[in-house]
Amino acid sequence: MVPRLDVRRLNAEKKYSGELSFSFDPEEDPVEIPYVSLVSPIRAELGYEILEDDSVEIRGTIGFTLKGLCSRCLKEMEKRFSEEVEGYFVPDGDGREDYAYTNGVIDLREFLRDAVLFSMPAGLYCSETCTAPEYKED
Repeated sequence: MVPRLDVRRLNAEKKYSGELSFSFDPEEDPVEIPYVSLVSPIRAELGYEILEDDSVEIRGTIGFTLKGLCSRCLKEMEKRFSEEVEGYFVPDGDGREDYAYTNGVIDLREFLRDAVLFSMPAGLYCSETCTAPEYKED
């Protein structure tokens, strides 16, 4: 289950920064690589900092495992990925590209969904000999 941050409560308790560590299952399968699936759950290790204007910065890592066939040689494999993530949350949204939160509560689901999507590799490769194709610029 994805936790929520109650910014008002944290401010009242003077907990302006802290750590979150949890596992969660995505609401939908984010993998678009043929013959590859996500091995649940996804692990999140995040830290938060509440700023003076009640905006909140969240930084940390997410880790997940993909299982399936190598995108080049079709060998069955499983590989663990770990990616750094960061997000910026503003109260009541102001039209910027940041994440918004309302009523003093941050729901991390959208942020985590985006983080997982942006962390997905284009393909799953089993070794140094089976690597992603290189694209040359003209």
